Amino acid sequence: MVSPLFYSHLSLLILASILWILATVEAQRNVSVGDSLSANDKTMAWQSPSGDFAFGFQSIPSKQDRTIVWYANRDNPETDRDSTIELDNSGHLVLKDPKGKELWRSQRLTDGSQVSHAAMLDTGNFVIASKNSTNIWESFKYPTDTILPSQELDTGDHLLSTLVETSYSKGKYQLRFNSESFILNQIDMFTRKPYEDYFNFGNGSRLVFNESGHIRLQNLNGTLVEVAPINAVPKPDLYYYRATLDFYGVFNLYYYPRNPSGGGSWSVLWFRPMNICRRFINSTFISGRATFGTGPCGYNSICEPIQGRPNCTCPPGFSFLDDNNQYAGCKQDYASYPADCNPDGSTIGEDRFEFKPMSFADFPLGDYGVIKPATELECKQSCLLDCSCAVAILQDPTLSKDGNGTCWKKKLPLSNGWFDREAVDRTALLLKSDASRKSPTKSNRSDENQNEVVLILAVLLGTSAIFNFFSLAAISLIFFCLFRRRLGELKGAHSRRDLETNLQFFTYKDLEHATNGFKEELGRGAFGTVYKGELPSSYGDRIAVKKLDKFAQDGEREFKTEVKVIGQTHHKNLVRLIGYCDEAEHRLLVYEFMENGSLSSFLFGILRPSWQQRLQIASGIAKGLTYLHEECSKQIIHCNIKPQNILLDESLTAKISDFGLAKLLMNDKTRTKTGIRGTKGYVAPEWFRNIPVTVKVDVYSFGVMLLEIICCRRCVEVEMEEAAILTDWAFQCYSEGMIEKLVEDDEEARNDVGKLEKLLKVGIWCVQEEPMLRPSMRIVTMMLDGAIQVPDPPCPFSLNSISTSTKMD
Repeated sequence: MVSPLFYSHLSLLILASILWILATVEAQRNVSVGDSLSANDKTMAWQSPSGDFAFGFQSIPSKQDRTIVWYANRDNPETDRDSTIELDNSGHLVLKDPKGKELWRSQRLTDGSQVSHAAMLDTGNFVIASKNSTNIWESFKYPTDTILPSQELDTGDHLLSTLVETSYSKGKYQLRFNSESFILNQIDMFTRKPYEDYFNFGNGSRLVFNESGHIRLQNLNGTLVEVAPINAVPKPDLYYYRATLDFYGVFNLYYYPRNPSGGGSWSVLWFRPMNICRRFINSTFISGRATFGTGPCGYNSICEPIQGRPNCTCPPGFSFLDDNNQYAGCKQDYASYPADCNPDGSTIGEDRFEFKPMSFADFPLGDYGVIKPATELECKQSCLLDCSCAVAILQDPTLSKDGNGTCWKKKLPLSNGWFDREAVDRTALLLKSDASRKSPTKSNRSDENQNEVVLILAVLLGTSAIFNFFSLAAISLIFFCLFRRRLGELKGAHSRRDLETNLQFFTYKDLEHATNGFKEELGRGAFGTVYKGELPSSYGDRIAVKKLDKFAQDGEREFKTEVKVIGQTHHKNLVRLIGYCDEAEHRLLVYEFMENGSLSSFLFGILRPSWQQRLQIASGIAKGLTYLHEECSKQIIHCNIKPQNILLDESLTAKISDFGLAKLLMNDKTRTKTGIRGTKGYVAPEWFRNIPVTVKVDVYSFGVMLLEIICCRRCVEVEMEEAAILTDWAFQCYSEGMIEKLVEDDEEARNDVGKLEKLLKVGIWCVQEEPMLRPSMRIVTMMLDGAIQVPDPPCPFSLNSISTSTKMD
């Protein structure tokens, strides 16, 4: 049997699973009074009957395939090599150091009962049993940072995160019961007192993690409410589960295959909060001051959520307090206050300072001064002359209701900084930096440096004539090469001025470096291959680079036209184009990177997204297509709508990719004749009729994909026999009044039959064979949002029904 949980810890007492000792240790029976384990003996452990869990010591760090789910002595979990753990005759587990000093002792749940034995159960619960069959002590009653299926948290229980990933000391996050609900809060590391909660799971007096992998809250009346609304939890007989409050403040539900092929790893099934960085900002304020902690990244740092986990970086002019721990916060690289301050609080030598702008970042808390109205110059000047000011944040006047800019001034320490690529409300983060720390210039070099230059020149001029000749020749060659290179850059820059776009231009070398030689391929499509990359910035902009391979002859003009149109296309549900490359024969587009990949992998993977998530995704795609068809400056027919071309960001917002790379239509055109484009199964019938196509081809593709979103299955699955073609099967289920068959294993969807029927009817309208019968995407959006009723659709394939049906434009 292959198992994910392993025997643990040379310096840490744990509960975990055990695979590697199964061949050498026979199945563990009950642990008798007086039995002990030594940290020196790595082959010894008290294991469960199935071998899935074991109780013992584990060296730090533990191996990747060994997962610690409980450990003793939270105040000082690390022990020496010769430490021991023993079940004594009083019914306690006693941990001792090599000299026999007691380090930790388990508490008793009941007094007066005589101990019978201890046992490691297959649930992952280690128990000490009395002779009357009650539990004197059990690990489930004293959880650390993890709970397991069949484990419950009552009002007096709590989880406490570890300090960092490789240290099991007390961390700074807590999951606990507070008054009437279970919450997450940060803890002050010095007083160990809790801050205000940054996430609330809802009302309930008990948190229940059942054997099926569901986490629920039990109310006082006994009602169970789903905390993690997941429809398709992988089967418990195929997967292990654990729920852990990780060291960065996110509560994660993990799963792991019991029989992994070619190795395996823990995957996240569900997590809360969705955006750990913003949760600290959105929590309650008291007297204008945040009371919920420093945030996941500490002071003076910037937090960006990446796949549910905070990524911490330091702004320009700051560096990590601990190079080995990005979550500990940042420190300023120069000392300003009070050494550089006048008694009145003004700055000494303000000419030493400059401002470094940082886009998409903000420190929204802790303003000590607000200037309104304010220009950028006034904002900079006020912060520059104010010794206490470390950061100024300027709002663009065009974004304010009254047309005036606002300047917020911040002092150190800066707290709860976050990074958001979609931010538009606070546009300029200005960081005060000590310019005098730069390399010296000609105007401020010391006489000593000048003397060194004179000395070096004198030595060079005193060498032989032959050396001088070759030196001059080499210098001339270098200047000639630099001149040619600069001339080429100027010519290239001149040729790019016609684009009239704010997009960033990249050289091919830039993108080759950003993608590490186009090493990591994200996918292939009709227009080229997409690679993962990262821009060399202080906070690490991850990008997706598409190498286009369909341009030839007239490709230069076509490329510039399409890039210009795409660059002017902005919508929440469209993947944002960052820049491009049109150097020599190279044509590349640079897009924002989407954390959760494509809808295809999300929809057709092991884990089915929740019904509410699917509703949100469908609505977002419809709105994005409405924008392309009716709202952008030049109408765009996508021509290849399918799940692979729908990407999901960290909050599962759907974004359409690859738009603008097919035929672009001007405002005075409604039809176009072109070759068949699209993917089998999603292609509208008119593509095969040699007739002009309209935006209705996208409506058809959306309809097919909407049915896939409803059913969480592909549009063609041959092995399903009668249900092989999804469009046919969906209409059959609808016409026979058996729509629940489409979502047989989806309890949440079956309990929402009204919306299920509405989405199904919209999908059938969209896949009508006759284009004129299909609704526009604006009508589709209104139907999905409930703004208009959805009439009963006709059979999408019947010619008789087409002639008598209602036209929907």
